[in-house]
Amino acid sequence: MAGVKFEQAMARLEVIVGELEKGDLPLDESLKIFEEGIRLSKNCLKVLEEAERKVEVLVQDKNGKKQLRAFMSDDSDVLESAGDS
Repeated sequence: MAGVKFEQAMARLEVIVGELEKGDLPLDESLKIFEEGIRLSKNCLKVLEEAERKVEVLVQDKNGKKQLRAFMSDDSDVLESAGDS
């Protein structure tokens, strides 16, 4: 499961949710795919947390000095500065 790409994991999670929502699987099969879904969701969460840590934007201050700063989605200055590079 470690080799599963994020997009593949998300696609499989969608299938699992659909199957569970139908409610026509036997209990043992429902538990089996539920456990798979939990593993996949934990894996996706780990990937997203890692990506969040990596998403940093290099910005320049008024003196032209570059600073490494964490990306904030509501920080328009960071986005604009990054686009000016």
